Amino acid sequence: MSWWRGRNKAHELERLATLAGEASAEAAVALEAASTSTQLPTEPEIPAEDGEQDAAGAGGVPTEPDPAPAPPDLTAAAFFDVDNTMMMGASIFHFARGLAARKYVTASDLAGFAWQQVKFRVGGKENKESVSSAREQLLSFVAGRTVDEMVEVGEEIYDELMADKIWSGTRALAQMHLEAGQRVWLVTATPVELAAIIARRLGLTGALGTVAEHVDGVYTGRLVGDLLHGRAKAHAVRALAAREGLNLRRCAAYSDSQNDVPMLSVVGTAVAVNPDAGLREIARNRQWEIRDFRTGRKAAKIGVPSVLGAGALAGAVAAGLAYRKRTA
Repeated sequence: MSWWRGRNKAHELERLATLAGEASAEAAVALEAASTSTQLPTEPEIPAEDGEQDAAGAGGVPTEPDPAPAPPDLTAAAFFDVDNTMMMGASIFHFARGLAARKYVTASDLAGFAWQQVKFRVGGKENKESVSSAREQLLSFVAGRTVDEMVEVGEEIYDELMADKIWSGTRALAQMHLEAGQRVWLVTATPVELAAIIARRLGLTGALGTVAEHVDGVYTGRLVGDLLHGRAKAHAVRALAAREGLNLRRCAAYSDSQNDVPMLSVVGTAVAVNPDAGLREIARNRQWEIRDFRTGRKAAKIGVPSVLGAGALAGAVAAGLAYRKRTA
């Protein structure tokens, strides 16, 4: 009987992961279309006055024309994880910090969230309990709020807390794909609206993220499926590829975590970026490329910077709580 219950539970988790992936792909396509339709037109080129040479730059010195962009490569794309791959730390925690500063969540809520981040980084991988806790916290952050309000706040928080945490090396990899005429998508458990903000600010095509249900523009406190995590990411990439006509064998994926092995395994080129110990071992065994942009650390010490960073983060939160108590 326990075997049967376990089988049913596994089936339900897979169903939720599939639903989350399909909902994320649908939302990503819709957000990309909306972003394209609202982009401001480029300014018209001002014609040169009579006698002025078009090729002349400042001071009349001829300038080299910009190289022609690569033609669109419609069947290839790149998929980038966000947390510790594209961005230092967890994007949802940066978002929570911004919400706490605006009194959307309490300092104790933030401290609890920080502790979950510490346990995740020290443990090296996520378990069912930590994922469930992250889901509940994600919902509590947005329930009852409007989508427009959260998008506006997300824009502000990106500028304040995220813009300077982008890994330049990973961003350069994304730019390499763009210059080759390929589309580039973020793939993250972060809410899809916030993920879309990050993608747009980085000049990327779009983002696959967790879809929180909303009715009449207000979040209900429920998810569509589950968090975009683990196998759900692989489902999202497949669903997007089907919608966009991508050949997954010509696509690439980048991540730091062994939890993203399902996503990395569905594309033709997998790259481990700032990998945790588990992914580093898997990457070596499968002969995947490894890129590490963390400085001052040897391979034998992989994982230590993340743990120290999480510990320092928890300390900062604790100090903030103590300060609040003293000044209350």
